[in-house]
Amino acid sequence: MFSIFILTYNEEIDIADCIKSASECDDIIVVDSFSNDKTIEIASQFPVRIFQHGFESHGKQRNWMLENIETKYDWVYLLEADERFTPELFEECLEAVSSDEYVGYYVAEKMIFLGSWIKYSSQYPRHQMRLFRKEKISFIDFGHAEREVCDGQTGYLKNTYPHYTCSKGLSRWLEKHNRYSTDEAIESIKQRGFNNKIRWRDLFLGETEVIRRRALKDLSFRMPFRPFFRWFYMYFILRGFLDGKAGFAWCVLQGFYEYFIILKVEELKRKG
Repeated sequence: MFSIFILTYNEEIDIADCIKSASECDDIIVVDSFSNDKTIEIASQFPVRIFQHGFESHGKQRNWMLENIETKYDWVYLLEADERFTPELFEECLEAVSSDEYVGYYVAEKMIFLGSWIKYSSQYPRHQMRLFRKEKISFIDFGHAEREVCDGQTGYLKNTYPHYTCSKGLSRWLEKHNRYSTDEAIESIKQRGFNNKIRWRDLFLGETEVIRRRALKDLSFRMPFRPFFRWFYMYFILRGFLDGKAGFAWCVLQGFYEYFIILKVEELKRKG
């Protein structure tokens, strides 16, 4: 078996369904960032352990829980409140933890937006580090999210998990990405300051989807007209038009998100 961490902050809408989807696990741990809604009250109705820790960043929060919370098992799975386990994924995770071949596994998300699966413009399959040996993985902050540091070889699981990215409504999504754009603006300035070289080989010949996607993200920090190019890339190159009305909305919002980052970069520069 493996333990499951669920990170929360004001997740009263999602937390019950999230825990229910992982109910086959007998060691579910909710790490809450001092929610001020009914998240803790609802989570307490289930057989889970609950800890609270002030949120600084995604990477720091993950490292804190890995270093300070004792788990029942050596393997852990990171689950967000707006994500769900599936029976197929759970069975594959059980098979994976019985092997010593890898120290961690990437899992692909199925992005659900406005009730539809955004298959094309979400860069599916888009993998995230989710299942790993607790002592073999740590995290560093990068932009609004984090990147993993792995002490050993990693693999990929075949099954996916649904990610209901707009489950709390469009207003909450916009509020969240307003915060994210500030972190991305800071990271953009850092990347330009470091004067890192563009990793062309990783961009076109990277061995994994994760390597290619991250090289593309690093390149995007240097591109002019980023909002337009991101929308064009997602809608036409990735064939986002096949995702229908929800796909068009997703691509437009991602373009606006890039524009927010550019505006905040200029604001930060003015502030010195």
